[in-house]
Amino acid sequence: MKQAAFILFGLLFALQTQAQYRITGIVADAAGKPLAGAAVTVKEMPALGAVADAEGRYEIQLPGKGAYTLCASFVGYEPAEEKIVAVQPARMNFRLDERSTMMDQVVVTATRTPKLLKDVPIVTRVITEADIRRVDATHIGELLQSELPGIEFSYSMNQQVSLNMSGFGGNSILFLVDGERLAGETLDNVDYSRLNMDNVGRIEIVKGAVSSLYGSNAIGGVVNLISRESQEPWSIHLNGRYGAHNEQRYGGSASFDQGRFNSTTSVQYTSIDAIDLSRGADNAEVGDYSTIYGNSTLNIKERLVFTAADNLKFTARAGYFFRERDASESIKDRYRSFSGGLKGNYAITAADDLELSYVFDQYDKSDYLTPTSRDVRDYSNVQHTVRTLYNHTFADRHILTVGGDYMRDYLMSYQFADNGNHTQHTADAFAQFDWNPHRRFNLIAGVRFDYFSEAGLSHLSPKLGVMYKVEGCSLRASYAGGFRAPTLKEMYMDFYMGNIFMIYGNPELKAETSHNFSLSAEYMKGRHSLTATGFYNLVDNRITTAWNQQLAGQVYTNMSPLQVAGAEVNATGRYLNGFSWRLSYAYTREMIERGQPLLSSTRPHTATARLAYDREWKNYGLSIALTGRYLSAVTCDVYTELTSYEETVRQTYPGYTIWKLSLVQHLRQGLELTLAVDNLFNYRPGYYYSNSPTTTGTTCSVGLSLNLERFFTKK
Repeated sequence: MKQAAFILFGLLFALQTQAQYRITGIVADAAGKPLAGAAVTVKEMPALGAVADAEGRYEIQLPGKGAYTLCASFVGYEPAEEKIVAVQPARMNFRLDERSTMMDQVVVTATRTPKLLKDVPIVTRVITEADIRRVDATHIGELLQSELPGIEFSYSMNQQVSLNMSGFGGNSILFLVDGERLAGETLDNVDYSRLNMDNVGRIEIVKGAVSSLYGSNAIGGVVNLISRESQEPWSIHLNGRYGAHNEQRYGGSASFDQGRFNSTTSVQYTSIDAIDLSRGADNAEVGDYSTIYGNSTLNIKERLVFTAADNLKFTARAGYFFRERDASESIKDRYRSFSGGLKGNYAITAADDLELSYVFDQYDKSDYLTPTSRDVRDYSNVQHTVRTLYNHTFADRHILTVGGDYMRDYLMSYQFADNGNHTQHTADAFAQFDWNPHRRFNLIAGVRFDYFSEAGLSHLSPKLGVMYKVEGCSLRASYAGGFRAPTLKEMYMDFYMGNIFMIYGNPELKAETSHNFSLSAEYMKGRHSLTATGFYNLVDNRITTAWNQQLAGQVYTNMSPLQVAGAEVNATGRYLNGFSWRLSYAYTREMIERGQPLLSSTRPHTATARLAYDREWKNYGLSIALTGRYLSAVTCDVYTELTSYEETVRQTYPGYTIWKLSLVQHLRQGLELTLAVDNLFNYRPGYYYSNSPTTTGTTCSVGLSLNLERFFTKK
């Protein structure tokens, strides 16, 4: 009986084995380069499929004889279909052509729900991973200035970095990492050194008010850095770069995707010596700065994804950041951050999904006294945030999104009386409806209610966006209300600035508010695209400092209404022979009431350009990119160096143009050599102001990166 059972089992196993038909192959681009992570599915059986490995290989077991349709797809490439008849064995290779545009890429920032870029009614700019590699930027400032017009990073007091984006400062532009805020600020700007480019998959930028989704500080726009997700069984990336002024960058990341776990750990260290701006100068008076402080940074990040079930996923992340700046021989400025979070995504049904998350972020500053080796902490901002987000889909195309946040914001600062501290609790609730009645028409409407305990204020932020498509052209129109609540620093500051004058906070401050209107047209034909956008902002109660004669110091106050208007044009072209180009231009005009000081230094005309060539052969690849940026002259008012700081003087900052040439060589599988020449035409300011680039002329850098998994895998 046992023998008969074994025989029967053997026959059944043999029949089952015979009924399985194995299909293998490789998914590659037009040049034959493997596309790791490409998806291959069976059209007749959507649940059956495979993901290509690091060498582009896939394998699918078909259940029986018959004709099947295999579909291959990869982000940024045109999908392909091939018919196949199940035989044993069978092989099917795919060659995918690169898309002429990235309009089929999924983005999340403008709507907080995944949506194709071409279908988003709010104008969204995406900087891809390929763009980041071409620029070879270390931190966010380098990248944004080379890719987007209307953006300038400059220096403010004590060489702290400040941002101006289309007329809005750093305190009005919300920077996010995977949708989460950053704690800490200096002179109204977050620490941009925390935003290094290591392990960033893409960056999404939405200009204009986005307060209906993100609340305070999103009055002028949102910049969201999205982490790269590992799709390989395992990988180890190592990279290094050396440049002028002893600039060094070393980093690496290790990731794996095994079973239900997906993990990425990244480490990056950077350092640069002090830059002597007077070297080689023709005039004795170099400028407001003669030396740029040297500094070093260490950034460690971990991201772990656990798929508990097909409809339940948990994402945990942690990070540590350290920066040291050589402010003087006796004092080094130190900056640290500790961050962590846990997020759960639960697909309740095919039409319902829920997200719950908790995020912790602490940012500290300290003075390291070198003679005594003492490290004195004098600033700490700690934020705890809890969020819930729920989506429901009607009729497979209309999406209702509702959610809410709670944040506890604690700040201890040397800028408070007696190094004191204050705590604020904020809460909000928001709702958004994404209505898609027709494939050519989309309307999105949303509203958010925010409450701030310490300021004792509440605010309602609405949004309405409409998009209509006609024969290769997408027309968009939107209105959004923005606001920025006064910060704890602006309400309670009591600080002797540079031993010159006092700056006082104002607990009676009103919230900044804005009305943002935008119109855009996007036209695509073949491998070309053209986008034109016009915008108008009416900003009221902008928070700034003004001289108070009675207090003999500056006090935070709300200024008179101002208007910010402008236009932006972006044109691109991508061709099968490997060439691509992009031209972008932005015009911005600030209109301030007569008699008010023009303290903003927004440049009216800015432009960026890129010409690139990318080609892959069998054992060699080449990427060449020439990028340039132009910033026009700007005239603004600056405070004089009188002890009262009551008077201003008109100052003009000259315009300039800087070009960069970079060359990336793929020497063998997994090995890349990068050579770059920055400031190609040797521009150097005649006088170094806060708004002038701190370049000392043409500089060169060399970098090397290695993907160990691909390097040791034979083709």
